[in-house]
Amino acid sequence: MLQELRMDPGGTIITLLYLAICLLFSLIIHECAHGYAALKCGDSTAWWLGRLTLDPRKHLDPLGTICMIFLRVGWAKPVPVNPRNFRHYRRDYIIVSLAGIVTNLLICILSLIISAILAKFIWGKEIVSQMGDKALLINIYEGFLPYYVYSGELKALADYAQIPWLMYVQRLFLMLAQMNLGLAIFNLLPVPPLDGFRFMDQFVFKGRLALSAQTMQTIHVVFLVICMSGALSGVLSAANSAVMGALTSVISLII
Repeated sequence: MLQELRMDPGGTIITLLYLAICLLFSLIIHECAHGYAALKCGDSTAWWLGRLTLDPRKHLDPLGTICMIFLRVGWAKPVPVNPRNFRHYRRDYIIVSLAGIVTNLLICILSLIISAILAKFIWGKEIVSQMGDKALLINIYEGFLPYYVYSGELKALADYAQIPWLMYVQRLFLMLAQMNLGLAIFNLLPVPPLDGFRFMDQFVFKGRLALSAQTMQTIHVVFLVICMSGALSGVLSAANSAVMGALTSVISLII
């Protein structure tokens, strides 16, 4: 980060600003989705506790936020849910568990669609027609053009862009797509206290994975250590890259 500040201070500051915006929005909307789904299923606990709000002070976990910034893996304070208030226990439990993941995926897809539309205005028909693979214009893992935009090296592309300032806007949506996809895939892991564990418990094991509070806490600590060690980075990066590649291949058809 210090090296990037020396090489491109303006671009790095903008990137950090984008990171903060995307981080706050993605984590908060994930938790609000859980609370809203629970409310629709009959449980108003989150509503009564004031958690159905976009106020970051109500949602952000200090350690989870720090991990999200530096490790690209993090979490917010879980929204309190009382399953006893659900109208249909197992069905509603599954809906509430998947609400955050589905919301993150929808934001990712919408952000990529907006990025693809912006690409049409940024590069124009000539540049787009010369691209053998249009997905490169919006694929932040494989595309060389978004790489320069994402890293702040905008001058290298200024001569080719019809509307250069739109690259800053596209850059924001590319980061938003990346972060929301990462949150969705991370939360799918079947490890407590993540959403994937709750879904697996109810959908696969019919709620029979009854773990004690002490066991849950131990697993949580061990999992946190594994995340901070970077042991999951390779697997998560591969999964993110594969899903992002598939999404951008389809969405690039609108360019």
